[in-house]
Amino acid sequence: MEHVQGRIFRDFTVPGVSPAERSAIYVAMMETLAQLHSLNIQSLQLEGYGRGAGYCKRQVSTWTKQYQAAAHQDIPAMSQLSDWLMKNLPDNDNEENLIHGDFKLDNIVFHPKESRVIAVLDWELSTIGHPLSDLAHFSLFYFWPRTIPMLNQSSYWKENIGVPSMEELISIYCRCRGINSNLPNWNFFLALSYFKMAGIAQGVYSRYLLGNNASESSSRFANIVQPLAETGLQLSKRTFGPVLPQTDTTGQLFAQTRTGQELLTRVKWFMKQHIFPAEKEVIEFYVQNGNSVDKWKKPLVIDKLKEMAKAEGLWNLFLPAVSGLSQVDYALIAEETGKCFLAPDVFNCQAPDTGNMEVLHLYGSEMQKQQWLEPLLQGTIASCFCMTEPDVASSDATNIECSIQRDGDSYVINGKKWWSSGAGNPKCKIAIVMGRTNNVLAARHRQHSMILVPINTPGVEVIRPLSVFGYLDNFHGGHFEIHFNQVRVPATNLILGEGRGFEIAQGRLGPGRIHHCMRTVGLAERALQIMCERAKQRVAFKKQLYSHEVVAHWIAESRISIEEIRLLTLKAAHSIDTLGSAGAKKEIAMIKVAAPRAVCKIIDRAIQVCGGAGVSQDYPLASMYALTRTLRIADGPDEVHLSAVAKMELWDQSKSLRAKV
Repeated sequence: MEHVQGRIFRDFTVPGVSPAERSAIYVAMMETLAQLHSLNIQSLQLEGYGRGAGYCKRQVSTWTKQYQAAAHQDIPAMSQLSDWLMKNLPDNDNEENLIHGDFKLDNIVFHPKESRVIAVLDWELSTIGHPLSDLAHFSLFYFWPRTIPMLNQSSYWKENIGVPSMEELISIYCRCRGINSNLPNWNFFLALSYFKMAGIAQGVYSRYLLGNNASESSSRFANIVQPLAETGLQLSKRTFGPVLPQTDTTGQLFAQTRTGQELLTRVKWFMKQHIFPAEKEVIEFYVQNGNSVDKWKKPLVIDKLKEMAKAEGLWNLFLPAVSGLSQVDYALIAEETGKCFLAPDVFNCQAPDTGNMEVLHLYGSEMQKQQWLEPLLQGTIASCFCMTEPDVASSDATNIECSIQRDGDSYVINGKKWWSSGAGNPKCKIAIVMGRTNNVLAARHRQHSMILVPINTPGVEVIRPLSVFGYLDNFHGGHFEIHFNQVRVPATNLILGEGRGFEIAQGRLGPGRIHHCMRTVGLAERALQIMCERAKQRVAFKKQLYSHEVVAHWIAESRISIEEIRLLTLKAAHSIDTLGSAGAKKEIAMIKVAAPRAVCKIIDRAIQVCGGAGVSQDYPLASMYALTRTLRIADGPDEVHLSAVAKMELWDQSKSLRAKV
């Protein structure tokens, strides 16, 4: 052992270096860890250094005993995590490698000028054990709860440019060791690492209570045991797919963030492994129950998939404040989920709940958020949005007649609504209703308000479901006519204030239209796939369908259209990211016209290639067409958006002309 001259970084985000050097530092650590785990313990004469096989079982047992000895209160998550770990020990708990025990950035000495490891410190926890325990300990901070501050950190771990993704580091580690990157029991080792961290935190607080640790900061450790244990439990439920290569988007017109790339890769893997295989079962459920009292229920497989998605961290991805994604990031995820009708619901990213959650997140009071937003985010309830009315032309939203009248500490709602999507869902507990309040002297767009109305409030009458091209759209909770007769709710249910309805609607609809349009791009991709498969399978007039020039042209035109609307929609998403919804009004209006129109044509071509099968229940094309054609009306018909685009274009052109003059 000898002294070395070098650099030690205490902050995991490695401030003060370039992104390239930061990345190189992490790569060097992975190479060093792989080299450490590749050492031959026999040649080093370390056979008796540890206790042999059974490392994982000993770790679970030891840390369970240490936690129980130090515990000052009952934390169910710790008991549950301990039980899960003991019941899910790896089959290969006989691996014997030299492991460090506390391999992390601040235990590494780097060359003074190069991104090269020259020493590894603090070997007191080293032993012979399972190498993935070191790798999992190093990876803890990729899953660190935001509610717990990380010591000595200048910024949040995953937000620092140049820090490689966990998948990238695992890939490097596995290549250096020459092992498969599909690591068995990876969730076990991550959960074990969090269990150990929670046990350490409990020990620190226990010593503080006994007076053996005078540091004031030690008292804070009591509050982090439970969140650490809960994170470990969440990780125990996750199924980690094989490490897939990350797509380099730096040269693309609208590049994703690293987080966006990672989540998109995981969404694609989850859909391939779990959602597409379940599609047939879900369809058969509604065929069997289409005329029964269970027609609005969802099959049990959906709840199972939701729990899996939540455990995987693929939940509420649409909301930037929760997911950390940009609109461009989520737009590409929305495209992927658009390929299967049940996917948005599985990820808790389904309309109208997404729009309603955005409304409550942006404009709701703290009480409204606690009562309604939190259960919506958890997926324990669903919601509907009541705006369109049967007795007026709702394309001009100022026509809305439903009244919201103040009466003391309450508001009284009277009126008729229809096309209230999701109202048939048995979980639907709350409606956001738009109506006219008593401010007739205000400007036309300041006369309407939005209010929260629990579905079980007296006077709320769900009249009938409305079919779409003959479909009741059972899976999405249908589209209903609802009457409000002297419905009384507390004044605190009003959102933002009287006369703010249109302001809320614009904030709600901007990102929502991005989501809708990108999901139709996903639909178009699937329709084109069906078209091409059918064109290769079928022969007409002695040649395959794709050999007929008209079909070949349909395929080419469909690919061109998909690329056009994807780029236009991504431009709108990028505009929201950079300018906000108000600054992206023209782009949003353009995609709302262009995307559904183009996708309707693509699906129609696919139906034509499939012939009679295309409109039958054997293919999803008929329901896909019904859904997409409806979108040309939902959230404003094409004509309203065309008028808006023309108005904005004329204004922009007039400004340009004045500037030239």
